[in-house]
Amino acid sequence: MTTPTTPDHTELAPGLSVSRVVTGLWQVADMERGGEKLDLDRAAAALGDYAAAGFDTFDMADHYGSAEDIAGRFKQGVAAGTFKPAAVFTKWCPTPGEMTPEVVRAGVQRSMDRLKTERIDLLQLHWWVFEHPAYLDAMRELSKMQAEGKIGHLGLTNFDTDHLHLLVKQGHRIATNQVCFSLLDRRAGEEMTQFCLANGVKLLAYGTLAGGLLTEKWLGKPEPVSGDINDWSKMKYQRFVAQIGGWRVLQGILEALAKVAKKHGVSIANVATRWVLEQPAVGAIIVGARLGESEHRADNLKLFSFALDAEDKRVIDAALDETKRIPGDCGQEYRRPPYLTASGDLSHHLAELPKAYTAVRVPDRPHRLRVDTGSVWESLAGYSRAVRVGDRILVSGTTATHGAGELVCKGDPRGQTVYILDKIAASISALGGSLEDVVRTRVLLRDISQWEPVSRVHGRYFGDIRPANTLVSVAGLVGDYDVEIEAEAIVT
Repeated sequence: MTTPTTPDHTELAPGLSVSRVVTGLWQVADMERGGEKLDLDRAAAALGDYAAAGFDTFDMADHYGSAEDIAGRFKQGVAAGTFKPAAVFTKWCPTPGEMTPEVVRAGVQRSMDRLKTERIDLLQLHWWVFEHPAYLDAMRELSKMQAEGKIGHLGLTNFDTDHLHLLVKQGHRIATNQVCFSLLDRRAGEEMTQFCLANGVKLLAYGTLAGGLLTEKWLGKPEPVSGDINDWSKMKYQRFVAQIGGWRVLQGILEALAKVAKKHGVSIANVATRWVLEQPAVGAIIVGARLGESEHRADNLKLFSFALDAEDKRVIDAALDETKRIPGDCGQEYRRPPYLTASGDLSHHLAELPKAYTAVRVPDRPHRLRVDTGSVWESLAGYSRAVRVGDRILVSGTTATHGAGELVCKGDPRGQTVYILDKIAASISALGGSLEDVVRTRVLLRDISQWEPVSRVHGRYFGDIRPANTLVSVAGLVGDYDVEIEAEAIVT
């Protein structure tokens, strides 16, 4: 067995060739946590070393400390002939709110200025709460900037399958979705993979080693007790261990990986990562780097010295048969309790985000609150999106109308249902409730043959809540709408 001198490369999207091991710069923020910024020249030189070794793709975000500035200094070195070229990805993670063209362009321009570039290779949007629909406005403007040549390709981070589906069916060209994917967290290998393969979207996988739990360090070791693990990343993945069946199940996986690793003369980490790389929708994996402190390029090169054969997969699958499925879809930890991610506990952050809609008191009826969402039909027909009286919230029949009158996902009942249920959730939230308080839903469907995709979306939103529900076929829905849904909630 011979270890390659450079990592494999792939065409992630037309014209975008990348290393299958992308170097992630999220640890820059951790390295600068004490307030002292990294030296830009030394950090850029470290990126130059990665590029020279063939690890010529870097991933960062607008909030990863000085990461974009470091990449900008690196790109200046590329222009001067000091460093080999590399692809540079970044993320825009705006606070949900009004996404005017000016707001969107200012956010992207800030990253372009830091990166010293007039064109971002891959711009990835992260959106904190889908109940706030302005991500559609953001994507509309980002697509315009892509058409202008300022953005090469558009991607997403931590979008679930339903909302990825919505954006693709809305007509946006999505190249990638960056999600957690490992032997512990295999959610991305399910419906997400099926959708990506059918629609030309590649997955960028992070968390492939589960915060280091899928390494030799933990093989045969007793389960850490409370307080032994105090970094957010391992705390997140320790929760995943509990969800898949506990420490005994993790040890079974590690033992299987150790057997395969010994056969190929590689590490447990190599086998765990290789398993993710071989998943059909995965374009590349992202491995974090602490610039100037440590690097694992030599070990990562071993990923391309072997492939998993049928016997290897049988051994691994036998261990995975003992696991339970982690609930939900990709990115759920960012949007549902307990909000524990590798970046920390998001509870406080999410609680401070602005709501999509504002409740107002009804004149002359001080005990009644109502919500409008800006639809042209609300004022024209004289109704509220939702009304609260006492502990009861009533939500009007809701369609996939964005803003004053834009129809979301024309001709696609599934995408419309996703948007509608987000809108209902946002309306209830503005009135002090949540989806957990819903006791009744009514679904009006133009074409009854589409009952299943609509019902499956309803099930993903209400599967644990189980309100009373009625679904009926109504051929005479107004306009081009395929779905209309109303809801009732009792706030407890």
